[in-house]
Amino acid sequence: MINEDKVALMTRMASYESGRGKKDIAVLNYFRGDYIGFRVLKSVIAATIAFCLIFAVYVFYNFEKLMQEIYEMDLMAFGKNIIVLYLCTVGAYGVISYIVYAVKYSRAKKNLKVYYGNLKKLSSMYDR
Repeated sequence: MINEDKVALMTRMASYESGRGKKDIAVLNYFRGDYIGFRVLKSVIAATIAFCLIFAVYVFYNFEKLMQEIYEMDLMAFGKNIIVLYLCTVGAYGVISYIVYAVKYSRAKKNLKVYYGNLKKLSSMYDR
């Protein structure tokens, strides 16, 4: 005789395993600090590359103006402004990345905890 509760539970678990479960298991293969640190590092590198590309586009767009004013402008102040803008951009991007990946890790942990609870429930159904 087929137990409908077991079938429903097994179907939900199989659906989770084949979809979101793979991603959650991949996330939880790391320690929390390692996962978040590695992802934030990747985000900071990506933000650095993006900032350099955007700065290059800015320089190419305003090249004529920059060349005309290069002897009149304070290059140290210009460099400081660029560095401050870079640090603000990368810092904000790093903080946002930290928050996003910390939430992602905690959700994956919560989802797997529910999954393991369902495994225990299924095991107790078989014991009866």
